[in-house]
Amino acid sequence: MNAPLAWLNGRFVPFHEAVLPLHDAGFVSGATVVDNVRTYRGIPFRWADHLARFRHDCEACFVPLEASDAELTEAAETIVRANAAAGDLQLVTFATPGPLGIYTGEGNGPPTLGMVTYPVPIARYRPFFERGVTLVPIPNIVPSGGVVLPMVKHRSRMNWHVADTLAKRQAPHALAVNVVDGAILETSIANVLAEVAGEVVSPPRDAVLDGITVKVVREVCGELGIGFREAPIPLNGPIDELILAGTGFGIAGVSQLGDRTLPWPGPLARTLIEGFARHVDAEASTWRR
Repeated sequence: MNAPLAWLNGRFVPFHEAVLPLHDAGFVSGATVVDNVRTYRGIPFRWADHLARFRHDCEACFVPLEASDAELTEAAETIVRANAAAGDLQLVTFATPGPLGIYTGEGNGPPTLGMVTYPVPIARYRPFFERGVTLVPIPNIVPSGGVVLPMVKHRSRMNWHVADTLAKRQAPHALAVNVVDGAILETSIANVLAEVAGEVVSPPRDAVLDGITVKVVREVCGELGIGFREAPIPLNGPIDELILAGTGFGIAGVSQLGDRTLPWPGPLARTLIEGFARHVDAEASTWRR
């Protein structure tokens, strides 16, 4: 069996050769900007949106990104085609400031840039659709007011590792959900949306990850005449449905929020799942090959 193909610093290499030195800032400090896009039927869904967010996040975190959009797109298409035998994939793009000279007595850099893929972890998401998502509220996983913008996707994840471990001690398949000042924000793998009085409510966009799947949900709501607004979602407030929106699985309904049982599967979640699928099909039909 051939090794999956990866891309690192402008070179295509077998996956096992895509390695970073131990003094890379991404390893030493967790200073890694990352993006994760999923393929459907071998096509990266919303690649342009993911690429734009990645470039924005690199700039926001002072991580140099010297490759052009065309170079990144060509690399993505090449490794997705090469690794397509594994089925649908998660394509991870990452960038770091590069090696730290303090370890070698040399200068810092150059910056590190790479892409790898792995098969979509279907088993991980299956419980979401068999019995709904269980969320365990944990306060201040990511507190507000930090210097790293909440909208940025990065790999400094120790807080989420601890929070999700604590959540799973309460329920095997649970996810932690960040709660700040009594309001629900997000999970480690997905944005959170609520249905309140017939409208879809998202936490304010400057308080959570700039989710690409949420962007699709907003478009679906516009097409169907469903209200969509940004506002705090009080943990103990009125919630008709709670929904997760994430790249790996799309849309999934929440059945349990702490001790609170929520309607599942809810009609809004089913509507958004169908609308999301239409967008996947529409993009597949127009993708340049």
